[in-house]
Amino acid sequence: MNKKKEKITIALKKAKTSLDKILLAIENADEKKCFELMQQNLAIIGLLKSANVLMLENHLDLYIESIANKSVVDKRKMQQVRDEVVRIVRAAQNK
Repeated sequence: MNKKKEKITIALKKAKTSLDKILLAIENADEKKCFELMQQNLAIIGLLKSANVLMLENHLDLYIESIANKSVVDKRKMQQVRDEVVRIVRAAQNK
């Protein structure tokens, strides 16, 4: 498994574990921990956003690699396009 896939898997597993804890607390009507649950919820959102960007980067890297091996595409230009797409997605996620 490559490094990005490993990071994606870890982020998603952490998000799942935290979400399970929040659901359990809500089901048990543990409203005393409201701010703690909100903080965990924000952490989950951050993990999912991070995993989303990593998935995009991984997909684009694989795509660039397959194109670069089959044609005379300038790999540097493809990298620049990849970086711009990732930057746009990150900016859109932060709105």
